[in-house]
Amino acid sequence: MKGKRRCRMHGGTNPGAPRGNRNARKHGGYSAKAKAAARYVKEIARLVRETP
Repeated sequence: MKGKRRCRMHGGTNPGAPRGNRNARKHGGYSAKAKAAARYVKEIARLVRETP
């Protein structure tokens, strides 16, 4: 629909929960801290695999 962000017939894209929505968070598994920790562990594992 012209000038709208979603189709009134089909719904279009779902933006999901707002960023930082405390009500949508259950366990923090996808928090910024958890993601950073996972990246760190992956990087260490990659370095260990590459070391002869």
